[in-house]
Amino acid sequence: MEEKFYTYMVRCADGSLYTGWTTDLEKRIRAHNGEIKGGAKYTRGRRPVTLVWSTAFSRKQDAQSMEQQVKRMERSQKDALIAASCDIIK
Repeated sequence: MEEKFYTYMVRCADGSLYTGWTTDLEKRIRAHNGEIKGGAKYTRGRRPVTLVWSTAFSRKQDAQSMEQQVKRMERSQKDALIAASCDIIK
């Protein structure tokens, strides 16, 4: 089985967004929520967090590149990305 690398966004309890990358989405969200050790310093004081967007890559470098692209986006662009992914799920 080929390893996948994910770029993701979570919405924090205060409404802010946090973007990161990981190889295990479920475990990373649990870490951000304090259920297991780890998580980002940014999200520790803003729990709980909810996964609102993610995309998968076969290469780590692609996931990291996407993370940087998303972090450079304006809030309205991030909201549009989240809304577009919700439309796909429906």
